[in-house]
This record gives sequence, C-alpha cells and structure tokens, in this order.
Amino acid sequence: MIIGRQLLKSLYYTTAASLTLTALTASQATAQDEEAAFVLEEITVTARKVEENLQDTPVAISAFTGEGLERRQIFSTDDLDNVTPNLQFSNNAPLAGNNNSSQVFIRGIGQTDPTSTVDPGVGIYIDDVYMGQSVGGTMDFRDIAGVQVLRGPQGTLFGRNTIGGAILLTTKEPGEEFGGTFKGGVGSDNLRELNLALDIPLGDKVKSRFTYGTRIQDGYVIRVSDGTDLGDKNSYTATGKIVFTPSDDFEIKLQFDYTKADENGSPLVFAEANENAVFMRAASAAAGCPGYVDWTSGPVPMIDDDRCANDFQNKGPFANNGTNPLKSILENWGSSLHLTYDVSESLTLKSITSYRELNWEGVRDADNTPLPILHTSYVSDGEQFSQELQALYTADKLTGVAGLYYYEEKIDDDVWVTLSPPPFPTGVGDSDDNITDNSNWAAFTQWSYDITDQLTVTLGARYTSETKASTPDQYGEPNPADKYLPVMKYSQDFDAFTVNANLSYRVNENVMTYLSYSEGFKSGGWNSHFNTNFDDTPEHLALLEQVHPFDEETAKNYEIGFKADLLDNTLRVNGAVFSTDYTDLQLVYRVIVAPFITNAGKASNDGAELELTWLPADNLVIDAGVGYLDATIDEVVTFPQPEISGSIAAGNRLPFAPKWQANFGIGYTFDPDGSDLTWTPRVDLNYQSKTYFDAINTEEIAQDGRTIVNASIILEPSDETWKFVFGVNNLTDKLYPIAGNSSLGTSSGYAEIAYARKREWFANFEYNF
Repeated sequence: MIIGRQLLKSLYYTTAASLTLTALTASQATAQDEEAAFVLEEITVTARKVEENLQDTPVAISAFTGEGLERRQIFSTDDLDNVTPNLQFSNNAPLAGNNNSSQVFIRGIGQTDPTSTVDPGVGIYIDDVYMGQSVGGTMDFRDIAGVQVLRGPQGTLFGRNTIGGAILLTTKEPGEEFGGTFKGGVGSDNLRELNLALDIPLGDKVKSRFTYGTRIQDGYVIRVSDGTDLGDKNSYTATGKIVFTPSDDFEIKLQFDYTKADENGSPLVFAEANENAVFMRAASAAAGCPGYVDWTSGPVPMIDDDRCANDFQNKGPFANNGTNPLKSILENWGSSLHLTYDVSESLTLKSITSYRELNWEGVRDADNTPLPILHTSYVSDGEQFSQELQALYTADKLTGVAGLYYYEEKIDDDVWVTLSPPPFPTGVGDSDDNITDNSNWAAFTQWSYDITDQLTVTLGARYTSETKASTPDQYGEPNPADKYLPVMKYSQDFDAFTVNANLSYRVNENVMTYLSYSEGFKSGGWNSHFNTNFDDTPEHLALLEQVHPFDEETAKNYEIGFKADLLDNTLRVNGAVFSTDYTDLQLVYRVIVAPFITNAGKASNDGAELELTWLPADNLVIDAGVGYLDATIDEVVTFPQPEISGSIAAGNRLPFAPKWQANFGIGYTFDPDGSDLTWTPRVDLNYQSKTYFDAINTEEIAQDGRTIVNASIILEPSDETWKFVFGVNNLTDKLYPIAGNSSLGTSSGYAEIAYARKREWFANFEYNF
C-alpha cells in the first residue's frame, strides 16, 4: 500500500535523523565542561490539556511566545503562516465579503466556505474556548501571551472541527502589582493604532487585567466609481480578566472580550470574465453594450466599454470597477468562567463555561463590474454556548485527562443575491433566510504511561454526537411565495469514535522521537446558500433536495517525529513526517450558480516539516522552518446532473496547499559604544510555492510562487521600560494574491481576487509602567 511505503520511508529517514542527532549530541558532551553561553527558551504548551515543555510533547506543534511573535513581525492570526510550516491562514474569504473572515488550512485540510452553515476544518481556541465560526477568525494580536499551532487531526482532546489541526491562543494573565503597557503606532496608508493594558490588584486574593486596543488604516484598493477605499481597518477591542483565588487550591477566573469593526469592504477586484456566460451576455445586452442586440446567440464582441462584460473591466490589482455599495461590519463579544480546583497533588478538576455572540455583515460586488451580474449581501446573527469539564491526573508514571464537552449554536442568516436584470427570465435575484441550529456533546479521555524512563505510550479516545439542523426560507424574486424547498427544519445526526495512539522514546535528555496515529472527524450539514430557480420543474426541485445535505469527512494521520535541543542548548531542531488519508472531502461545487458543499472523494496528504532555532552567538538568533506537502485528490465523485458544474479531478491539488513553504529569519543585537541602549535589526524571508484557492485549480486566481521580505529594527534600554520599533513589510514590493473565487464555468461567469498590500512601513512606541 502507498501509505505503508510512505510510512516505511518516513521511519527510515526519521530514524536516520535521530541517530545523527544523537551522535551530534554526544560529540558536544565535552563542551558541557565549559560555561554555557546560551539557553533556549522553555516554552510551555497545553496540546494535551496538561502543561508540558514543548520539547517533551510528542505532537507536531509550532509554539510562540507573544514577544517572539512581535519580534518576527507577526501581528495578527493571518500572519501566522509566515512562520509556521504547512499552515495557510487567509482572510477576505470571498463568499463572506467581510474583512474578518478567514480560510484556515493545516496540511491541506480546512474549508474555503466561511459561511455559518459550514464548519471550519481547523479549530481556533482563545483561552480554551472554541470559536465556532470562520468569520471573526482573522484578528489582531493585542494582548497575547502565546500561540500554539497543532498540526494534524486533533480528534481526541479537542474534537469538534479540528480535523486539520487547532490554533490555541492564550492571553496574558493579570500581574500581582499595579502596572501596565501603553503602545502607540503609525504607518503606511495612514495607519494609527493604540493599545493599553492595565494590571489592577483588587485585593490580596483578587487581581485583574483590562485592555483596550484600536487599529485604523486606510484601504489599499480604490473604487473607480466613487473613490471608496476597500480593505481598510477600523476596529477596536476591549477585554477584561479577573482572577480570584479564595484558597491555594481553588481559582476562579472570569473573562470578557468585545470587538467591533466597521469597514468599507473586502479588497476584492476583477480577475477574469467569461463573456459567453449567460449572465454576462444578459447584463451586457440590458446595459446597451454594442453588438449584444440578440444576447442569446451570436458572436460576442470584445469592446472596451463599461456597458460590456468582458476582460476590459479589469482595472488592475488595486482598483475595483464595481458600483454596488460594499460593507464589512463585525461585532463579536463573549464571556467565560474558568474554575480550577486542585483536589490533591495528583488530581485537578476544571470547568470552562462560555457564551459568545457574533454578528456580522458582508456586502460584495462579486463580478466587480458596473453591471448587476452577481451581488451578495450577507447578514448573520449568531450565538454559541459551550461547557467543558476536565479531570486531570498526574503521577510519577501516569498522566491523563478525562472530560465531557457540550456545545450548541444558533445562527440566523439573511442572504440576498442580486442577478442580471430583465430580459433575463429569473428576475432580479434570490433570497435565502436560514436558521442554523447545531448541538454537540462528547466524552473524551487520554492517558500517558511511562513504560520506562525513556519509553512512553499514550492512548486516547473520544465519542462525539452531533445534531445539525437548518430551517431555510429560500425563494427567487419577484415570487416570494414560490419556495425552492418547503420551509421546515431539516435535521441530521452524526456520531464518531476517534482515537489517538502515540509512542515516544527519549534517546537522551536532549533528543526525543515519537510515532503516532490520530483520527479526525468533521460532521456533515446542510447547504443553505442562495440558488437560481431557472424553472419550477420537478427535476430542478429534486436536484436541490439532493444536494442540500452533505455527509461527514474523516482523516487518519500517521506520523513520525523528533525534537532535539543540541549544542549546549543553543540549537533546537524539531521535525515530523506524516501521511494522511483524507476521505469524503467536503469541497465546493457549483450547483447551477451557487456554491454548494459536496462530498467529493478522497485525497492523500503526505509531507514533512522541520523547524529550527539557533543561537550561534550571545547576540545572534536564527529562526527557520520548512514544510513540504503533497496534497492531491486521488478520487472524485462523478455527478450525472449537468447542473452540478466544476472541474474537480483526480490529480488536482487541494486548495491552500502549496507544495513548499519556508521561512528564514536572522536577528542581531548590539549596544554601540557600550551604551545602555540595545539595537536589534532583523530580516525575515518567507517563501511559498504555487497555491490554488479552489479545488478546481483555477489558474486565473492562483498564486504563483513568491518570496516576501520583512525587515525591522528595535531600540530599547537595558531595563526594558520602553521600546521603539520601526519596520517594513513586503520590502521588495511583491505583488501576490491572498484569496480568490471563481465561477467562470457557470452562468455567472466571473472570477474575483484579492491581493496583499503593497510595501508598507510601521513605527510604534511601547512603554511599560
């Protein structure tokens, strides 16, 4: 079998690497007699629900402290893929039309559809609380203590929608004394940002931390028709955390956060037009485009006239030629209660209760022309509640966790789609009002036992039961009474039993290797997108009934890895090779014109990752990482209905799955003339090979291979009371896309794309008091 061969090859190379690292460690034994000049930072992770040293955790993790992220110019979640192998984190998901929407993929597994009826494939957690929707996943780092990126299925301990992996964000804890941090900054495109964090003790046993942050920046895509700037930033966030310790063994933590963003719209622009598509021809004829007298047949002229739908509508990567008013609004708030009780030195009980609300709006001009070919308006109001109970046990040889988890969400979506005007027979558009009502519960456990001082075995399991329900009210204007489907609650039940097995072996105190098997599961659901009712024939109605539901997808991952701290703890090298069976893929197909999630087939995701941190001198740091990923579709489902369009084929690469990713950074610290001021210049490079944004592998919206260069310099005194940072992102002014969407093969015939900002500079000042 292919997997068996891949696993044997992985075993061979990893064993060879481990033996090499062991020999290298042994060769450095004589250096232990000398005074060690460097010590790599010890990073604590919670990938297995208990606090562990990163180097002792047999899981593929990229872990960063808040200071480490800032040093490498990682200021938001969508920057994380610049420093994390085989992670893709993109905002401006086209279907949402919202600047804060996200498309997150780890090792080729994720989800391109950001709407609320479809679950993400990578789970995002903030202080152990799961964020249920893709919109809101793009956020600035304002009070972050650390970030962990867990690669591969996390179906045992995290469960829901972590089939690709999980991203764990941890915020800073309150300080023991009154104090805080003030940070202000300016930059390109009229950037202005302000952050304030205050630690306020409220008594001997109560401490608190409150933060406020805002970011305002002009957009970088200009609307040709009215000069509106798109891709702008206008957001603020406030948080609060109160920690009460009534006794040494009991802690109560109450948290609150609120985020508001009111922006002009996503920076999407015209990518390509299929001027022979029905909507394109109809819109051109209705607008009076020369040569479209008979829009149903005949040759299509390529005329440079805004009344005509063709490639002359392309005004460049930073100019939007649409006229439909755009909007991007988000209001996101939540609170959580964390209870921790140490029953004994070995047993700890935890409870995490959370409630969140997410309200957002996104309006987009999908065709990006002055014509009403396809416009969408998406308004979503949702709430979620979760409760998790954990029992953590730690003894000399045995460590484990057992828990229960409950989650429910209810989301009310209103979607309007404006289409070509008459004489096109559909009318003016479609309406999709939908109520999503989901619930999930799970029981999980995982235990690690030290067979010897060097050999540890870990076994885990999770049972998940999930109910997905949807109440759609869909109709085409101008006939609201003519429903596409009967207005009722459509419900589906899913359950899964997922396991994890891990065997780790510590070669010596500096080198650890591991072999693991893990499973992931993401339940199916109900497509509730707009659609176009060309007619009321039973065939079309039967088609809609068939494609609205979709089934679960699964992943089985085989992995071998190692972690090593070498050269007197000045060199850290962590690596892994993996092979993933990815089945019943939930991919986007076009049904008539609308995007529908359909179980499309099978894929094999094989690859490797290597991360390195090296301190060759007491004033020099080198960070590097490389990821290789072969994520191709092996089998696809063939649909006999001509209304289901798309060229997803065996051999296509999965979306957001570049074959190569690499990052390299070097920083140097010096104090000229022995002064009290320390200067730290740094340069970071990030490379990514060709990346497709859809499973069809549409070339018109693909990202070619690109290398990005960022540079910065930090100035701070020895007592670290203040810090000044100046930096330049995209130093070489590279032009490259970050997201895209194509409907070229359907009646609408459009493709849209979003590019990254041009070269930009920033400067900020931070003061600690």
